[in-house]
Amino acid sequence: MSFIQITREGPVTILTFDRADSMNPLGAPGDGDAFASIANTINRDMECRVVILTGAGRAFSAGGDIKAMKDKTGTFGGTAPAISDGYRDNIHMMLRALHGLRVPVIAAVNGPAIGLGCDVACLADIRIASENAKFGVTFLKLGIIPGDGGTWILPRVIGMSRAAELFYTGDVIDAQTAKDWGLVSRVVVPEALMDEARALAGRIALLPPHALRHTKNLLRQGQQVSYDTALEMAANTQAMMHTTADHAEGVAALIEKRQAVFKGE
Repeated sequence: MSFIQITREGPVTILTFDRADSMNPLGAPGDGDAFASIANTINRDMECRVVILTGAGRAFSAGGDIKAMKDKTGTFGGTAPAISDGYRDNIHMMLRALHGLRVPVIAAVNGPAIGLGCDVACLADIRIASENAKFGVTFLKLGIIPGDGGTWILPRVIGMSRAAELFYTGDVIDAQTAKDWGLVSRVVVPEALMDEARALAGRIALLPPHALRHTKNLLRQGQQVSYDTALEMAANTQAMMHTTADHAEGVAALIEKRQAVFKGE
């Protein structure tokens, strides 16, 4: 059985980590290939406008498989070079694929998101948390370093000082603290989490798909490039958008005081 279940609800694709009996550990051999394949399919599908990422059972993801670490099996087995390759060719492949999704991603964090699980949640564009959610990057408590790109990801989400505090202490924070720190946008009761995520995804999915994907790309690139470069990218992209049928529809809908219907044209 695949480690991730795919549910399609119109323009929204729900991806659910499905190892509920062990709190949805990630990074087993083959996980990278599987997620890369899913991401490639989503990126090619212009009918998919939003992804919701969540976990089955009581956890979002508890991170890497502790039993595999103890037994030195799978990604965590063999010599140091073999383990290094396991990260590059499997765990990092999954993370690159998630980061490379061209559509907006909402993480509906239903429970603990620890270690790799926290890194995965932080790669989403928007995070909504259940009151049961917890967040931590507890690598040092296991005698290892943040090996999943978290030292790049987390400071961009909550700032360097708070990211350093979490890494250096191994502390786990609750959902309300995560909201206060800007790690999540909102906190809801557990039974409302997926309804909240679906409602938000539904609002996003009403927008023009090409402009939506380009906006996500500009947001991501804007974290890396100079302001002048960001303006140049915006000018070039905006010129293309002005020639689309979706732009004409948006203008007409505003003038006519009606809901626009965007078709990706």
